[in-house]
Amino acid sequence: MKRCFIFAAGSFYGLRERPAPGDFVIAADAGYRICQRENLRPDILLGDFDSMEPPADFTHVRRLPVEKDDTDTLAAIRAGLEQGCGLFSIYGGTGGKRLDHTLANLQSLLFLRRRGARGFLWDDDFVWTVIENEALTVARTVEWGLFSAFCLGDRAEGVDEEGFQYPLKNAALTPDVPLGVSNHILEQSARITVRKGALAVGWELPPLD
Repeated sequence: MKRCFIFAAGSFYGLRERPAPGDFVIAADAGYRICQRENLRPDILLGDFDSMEPPADFTHVRRLPVEKDDTDTLAAIRAGLEQGCGLFSIYGGTGGKRLDHTLANLQSLLFLRRRGARGFLWDDDFVWTVIENEALTVARTVEWGLFSAFCLGDRAEGVDEEGFQYPLKNAALTPDVPLGVSNHILEQSARITVRKGALAVGWELPPLD
């Protein structure tokens, strides 16, 4: 499965895995600065460039209008899908001064899932993805590691959480009650299932050296 790495202009907490030959790398606007810091040369640099001007020595630039429907990150996701990518790692997509962009990027994970791809949004020793009408197994990488699940939509039904401190069986999660926040992974691997609906799920990672 072809992989896409997207570097956005939010907070960057460190690279969990470096792109390999054949991966498609996109810098979204000032996410280019992360690429410079990590000594990565993106395949394309795109954005409306309200955070920085594209460097004069970089030719693969896709300039977007300032007044547009997509965020720069969602435009990068579309570009990755155009390249046939099925697995997306998004860095710099959380934190910063813009909670609205963090929420937009969580929604963009559902955009990916509904197009047959999977995205991971890398936060500060935490990672997020989205599941819809499916199950996901999560390995425990931190003792007593945190895990949270939030409903993306009106209602998520048939939710099971196995291998956690607070298990669920055929439960319903709704967007107005954060029942799924701050669980803990107890087993070597835990499993989250949603039979009808979509969930944003995130779990704790070991600190980077």
